[in-house]
Amino acid sequence: MRALLVSFIFVVALACAAGALTSPPDNPCGIKRQELAAMAGQMILVGFRGLELADDSPIAQDVRSGRVGGVILFDYDVLLKSPVRNVQSKEQLTRLTDALQRMAPLPLLVSVDQEGGKVARLKERHGFAVSPSAAELGRGTPERTQIAAASLGKELAACGFNLDFAPVVDVNVNPGNPVIGRLGRSFSADPTAVADHAAAFVRGLHSAGVLSALKHFPGHGSSASDSHLGLTDVSATWSEQELAPYRQLLAHGLVDVVMTGHLFNANLDPKHPGTLSRSTVQGLLRERLGFTGVVISDDLQMRAVADHYGLRETIRLALTAGVDVLLFGNNLDYDPLIARKAQSIILELVDSGELPCQRILESYERIMALKAKLAARSQR
Repeated sequence: MRALLVSFIFVVALACAAGALTSPPDNPCGIKRQELAAMAGQMILVGFRGLELADDSPIAQDVRSGRVGGVILFDYDVLLKSPVRNVQSKEQLTRLTDALQRMAPLPLLVSVDQEGGKVARLKERHGFAVSPSAAELGRGTPERTQIAAASLGKELAACGFNLDFAPVVDVNVNPGNPVIGRLGRSFSADPTAVADHAAAFVRGLHSAGVLSALKHFPGHGSSASDSHLGLTDVSATWSEQELAPYRQLLAHGLVDVVMTGHLFNANLDPKHPGTLSRSTVQGLLRERLGFTGVVISDDLQMRAVADHYGLRETIRLALTAGVDVLLFGNNLDYDPLIARKAQSIILELVDSGELPCQRILESYERIMALKAKLAARSQR
């Protein structure tokens, strides 16, 4: 948190400069290469291995050089099938997140999937309280949900987390859904109940100074398969009612971040899954629903994307669609150099004219506004 406050003035200065840089035209943007690279770095959020940071590790180098704007921590290494990844105890986590923030030229988004129930990276064995699932909370009152989320948020904030990839606002359309319904990740089959409990969850996190991310836009609740494992087609099952929670939370100003789902819906886009679809992100989320904040992708190494698109094409399509932050969990696949590759690809896309400079500036300004909001809350 100290680093967040120290960097706040720098954040604001860079955000203001984004619209009025007068550097020599090193690229089509008329912005110096170093400045454009720094903006691109803020658009990348990655996972990494290690309970501690070695000064010469790739993640330490990437954080220090501004090649990433955020990190995501896990308790389990999927590829190694190991319970040793980033989480051991509250004390160890606090040391790790503090070290990351101290290295970063700008405040980092330090994120985790801590929904409660079966999706909780911070477990009882690590010294954390057991959090109820969304399904359990949905059977109670929104007031109870807010209390539970506030308690969860306090634990997150105490360990240096400032972004929780929760709550899930997927409507429980298909209770047999292997990745939502069966895991108890949805509050309810009633869109209004989902919205009410999600709003309470967000308010609880906010009371602890933690940002939330609504997921998985435009709705994963009707699916019959898991996008971690392959293509997930909701063309015949998705309906407009799954947008209701987003509409309600947007109306109440309770949306910090929206996470896209890698869901194929031929009715919205006959060619691309949601994360890579301009009609879904720009058209539906931004233009129809009016969301102007940060959009983050679900993990781009999930099979629904990785099995069908190369890295360059994935990044091009996601950014063209309107995604602001590219998430590489580095857990389903592992590439310690992924941040460098992604940053380099973003710059190449701008140089080649495939990606307008304005897209980088738009995302950068949204990300800076989000981080300024965090800094402001930390001073209360």
